[in-house]
Amino acid sequence: MTDQDNGTAKVRQLIKDTRIAMLTHADEHGNLISKPMATQDVDFDGTVYFIAERTSDQVQDLQQRPAVNVAYAGDGAWVSLTGTALVLNDEAKLKELWDSFTGSWLEGGPENPNNILIEVTGRSAEYWDTPGGGKVTQVANLVKSKVTGDTIKGDKGVVDL
Repeated sequence: MTDQDNGTAKVRQLIKDTRIAMLTHADEHGNLISKPMATQDVDFDGTVYFIAERTSDQVQDLQQRPAVNVAYAGDGAWVSLTGTALVLNDEAKLKELWDSFTGSWLEGGPENPNNILIEVTGRSAEYWDTPGGGKVTQVANLVKSKVTGDTIKGDKGVVDL
């Protein structure tokens, strides 16, 4: 397995472990807007999917300005995915990805023509993962760093997708 493959596998696992992301895009005035989104497809191959409402400001902005960043933050791990968003009218894929969690936020199910997919194709991902993960380990590493004067060594990398 190459370093690239290892990096891609690491990004996949960190996204799968986190699931909720902040999707950042530019509005019509160039302001950066971030909204929490549930990642629907966790079999990460460089592409992630979100479900949104066609009439939302977010979707309207993405159709005009598709450059995005998707940020994931979990137990001592972070991923920053840079890519391009595409608004998709794919009812079959929407049905495949729809679940009860989605139904709690959006009305009408996958058959509702107002529900669409946002497909983000990643160009690159940067990740950071602290050793051991979890809050207790993070605090222990911080205390150890302060006592020894050594910096915390984590796993980090950049992956081209």
